[in-house]
Amino acid sequence: MKSAQGIFYGIGVGPGDPELLTVKAINAIKNSNFIIAPKTEKKSDSLALTIAAPYLRADVQIVYQTFPMVKNFEESPELFEGNVTEILKYLRDGQNVGFLTLGDPLFFSTYIYIFKLLKKSGVQIETVAGVPAFLAIAAKIGYPLACGNDILSIIPATADTEKISAALKNSDAAVLMKVYKNFGEVTEILNAENLSENAVLVSRCGLEGEKISDDINSLKNEKLNYLSTILTSKSKVKS
Repeated sequence: MKSAQGIFYGIGVGPGDPELLTVKAINAIKNSNFIIAPKTEKKSDSLALTIAAPYLRADVQIVYQTFPMVKNFEESPELFEGNVTEILKYLRDGQNVGFLTLGDPLFFSTYIYIFKLLKKSGVQIETVAGVPAFLAIAAKIGYPLACGNDILSIIPATADTEKISAALKNSDAAVLMKVYKNFGEVTEILNAENLSENAVLVSRCGLEGEKISDDINSLKNEKLNYLSTILTSKSKVKS
């Protein structure tokens, strides 16, 4: 017998390697009757679903939901109401729903928008932590991110250049995410702050087409993949 209302799982599937899913994430996937596979308006598939594929139940129902790219969720929550309404229908039918998200659900994730709206509905929510890309990258290339009293900043490269520069000045090390759009500007800032020498860029960590470069200036004219991240530090960490 199913309960009167299902459980909503927010499931972090990590950066790309299916082996980086936690046991808890795998159990949540297996407990889900419906799996929400988020995708953008420009793509017909879901990378998060591909990563989770080895753990899907044979009888699970896959529901693709399209999510618009927005800068300020608070100004346009109505864009997500259709997705929430569909999820609530399944939950109120007593079905468990798993929402897949790259990396960690509460870290630069579309899941956050759905989470905020569903909390108002009083449904049972279980958020399952996932491995963020920058931690998988650091482990893969052997790049210590923070030691002792080091201050580590995680910076979206889409932020204002002044904010990026200020964060870098006040940090011992930094992770720059979403660098694919304005990579040229980011490179210039890192050069100005003397942080390009220790910078490493990794694209598609753990996925087909993975690329690692410790010379970011040589990539100035290249079109980067959406899943590109830069690690840098004021301490020498590269051999």
